[in-house]
Amino acid sequence: MEKYLRENGRMFRTAKFLFLLVIFIISSSMAFAKSAKEIDISVDVALEQFHQDVRGAKEFLKSAKGVLVFPSVLKAGFGIGGEYGEGALRIGGKTVDYYNTAAASIGFQLGAQSKRVIIVFMQKDALKKFRESAGWEAGVDGSVAFIELGTGGSIDTTNIQDPIVGFVFGNKGLMYNLTLEGSKFTKIVR
Repeated sequence: MEKYLRENGRMFRTAKFLFLLVIFIISSSMAFAKSAKEIDISVDVALEQFHQDVRGAKEFLKSAKGVLVFPSVLKAGFGIGGEYGEGALRIGGKTVDYYNTAAASIGFQLGAQSKRVIIVFMQKDALKKFRESAGWEAGVDGSVAFIELGTGGSIDTTNIQDPIVGFVFGNKGLMYNLTLEGSKFTKIVR
């Protein structure tokens, strides 16, 4: 019994340490919130990269009712993980609001990564519901369909029927088989 308590005690202390480390990483990111100007510059860079990497992206975004861009969402985890990022909602090419995204997860995970997230609202009703929410959660308040690119990295706009579509980029282009389920998006009051 004593051996069991010693071994499990170490496991619980390690889990507690890792949990506190993840909380520290996420809270550090939130404590140093970017200015509106910094977010806008980062959003411009992310959109430019999207336009370069995906043929038809510029035309696709012109038909959108709103585009939510997170230039950098940091994710870290060691058994227990978390992610955080700040971005801007643009309507008609102009920033109308700033948002943050946060999520936590438990399971097999190790390491850290940074990704770019672009969420495109194709219908006015979906955009309105998002903007009126106090904290919109993907998968609960609305489903985000991820677009798979056709041959040559192009968007096939004829098949897109979903009210909300998403793209996730990493350092080497579009990342496949990702989800935003459980990610919460909250307006930043400035």
